[in-house]
Amino acid sequence: MKEKPITTLFMLESLDGKISSGNNDNLDADKDWCQIDGVKEGLYQYYEIETTTDFYSLNTGRVMAKIGVNERTKYHDKIDCRFIIIDNKPHLNEKGIDYICHWVNKLILVTTNKNHVAYSLREKYDNLDILFYNDLDLKTLLIDMGKKYGAKAITIQSGGTLNGKFLRDNLIDYVNVVIAPLLVGGKDTSTLIDGESIISSKELGKLKALKLIECKQLDDSYIQLKYKVIK
Repeated sequence: MKEKPITTLFMLESLDGKISSGNNDNLDADKDWCQIDGVKEGLYQYYEIETTTDFYSLNTGRVMAKIGVNERTKYHDKIDCRFIIIDNKPHLNEKGIDYICHWVNKLILVTTNKNHVAYSLREKYDNLDILFYNDLDLKTLLIDMGKKYGAKAITIQSGGTLNGKFLRDNLIDYVNVVIAPLLVGGKDTSTLIDGESIISSKELGKLKALKLIECKQLDDSYIQLKYKVIK
């Protein structure tokens, strides 16, 4: 397979486009928004929609660490899904990898770090694969997912910076966002698309127009929007 799988950026965001509560890894939409009156009542709808997304889900070790997988002691019910986790620093520790391996059908850990803790765990988990790249190219990664695993569609749920890299590399095909009835604010709070800004009108081609596919009013003042990226 030379063509990459179809990709959908699927995220929960506030009305002002924020995907976190603030500029701190201890703050996270999953952990925080369920505590806010007027928001917590309808939050379940995002997670219900999430269960209908692609078999392959791409995320980052940083996001996984933010939602607390490195500290969890009680295993989540196993789901029939494959996680593609990009983690170079690493942000995941042994407990985090253990938790994810008990949580999903398969963990495909992608890294440029030859000393990642995951290497010491390969024999312990038969559902742990490690893909090492000297220099990670996102298009190559997506094509490899198709060639090595037969992935035809991948849901992207990473942070704003990596989402921005996917955008700039023209690798997003569809956008599916659930908008919570919430205003967050903060110039340094992560948004749906972060990363480098364009600095010249000559770069306008890097911006991506969208075609609306569906606009659905959900319960408790939530909205779901689906778009196709015009290429």
